[in-house]
Amino acid sequence: MRRSAPTLALFLTLTALTGPTACTAPDTEPPSAPTGLTAQAGSATSVHVMWNAAADRDGVTHYQVFEGDRPVRELPAEKTMVDITDLTPQTGYSFTVRARDAAGNLSEAAPAVPVTTPAAKAEDRTAPTAPATTTAVATGPRSARVSWTPSTDDTGVTAYDVHQGGVRIHTAGPGDSSTTLTGLRPDTVYTFTVRARDGADNSSPDGPAVDVSTPPASGDGPGTAPADLTATASPGAVTLTWTAPDTGRPTAEYELYVNGRPTTVIQFGTGAVPDGRVEHRLTVAEPTGTAWAVKLRARLPDGNWGAFSAERRITLVG
Repeated sequence: MRRSAPTLALFLTLTALTGPTACTAPDTEPPSAPTGLTAQAGSATSVHVMWNAAADRDGVTHYQVFEGDRPVRELPAEKTMVDITDLTPQTGYSFTVRARDAAGNLSEAAPAVPVTTPAAKAEDRTAPTAPATTTAVATGPRSARVSWTPSTDDTGVTAYDVHQGGVRIHTAGPGDSSTTLTGLRPDTVYTFTVRARDGADNSSPDGPAVDVSTPPASGDGPGTAPADLTATASPGAVTLTWTAPDTGRPTAEYELYVNGRPTTVIQFGTGAVPDGRVEHRLTVAEPTGTAWAVKLRARLPDGNWGAFSAERRITLVG
């Protein structure tokens, strides 16, 4: 059959516009198996499971936690720990974790970790004592080791929980007095506290807070976080003091965060830029008893903001 000229022209135009169809091979490459898996009984009926975050290149979107062959929890990629509850006292369990990417590919399972829940303690309402001392030291740009003195409890300590910014980030065993935290950020100040926990899930008060500064990553230059921040409340005011970071020139601007939100930029005029120890007084109008968590960061010579200082918690007074 012979095509008419207009029809042939339209056919050629559509062919030129659409071109050949490109075929993209489906993603069938699974991510790597999670590493660093641990499982620690936190009480007679719960186990705390943790693992290391996957590398960005793996494209992980979720983690699946298994008890034996049974899936018990699925978590988004930013979560690398979970409490498995409603377990049976004095019972052995085995946990593993698999990673899943956006295409649905599942990794191999991490090597399974066995754990046994302790016996239940009836009517235990007495919390352990708080760890008396806490120390911490950076072991690299992305890791730190936290140590504490052991706590006591009438029925026995079953776990130690490390908190950062009021959030539990790690659980260690009852016989541990130190642990290594990984996945931290370079050139960042962290404040850690430790709580002891018993078999009835009673938690002690926080032990003493401890600051640790991770060094910059290779080639990043000197640290940029303000050091040794203190915050003191007085009637109608809060006084902040800190040590200016060594950025190569005096720092004239600091951004203040209160309760996780940027609140104001503290500026020092020409001729009044402090070098070394800095002090600034804030006038406050919030009611007495208001809780503040404060931290700040410096404006760097290149115009960017540097790393945050440690966070300090205070209660306003009238």
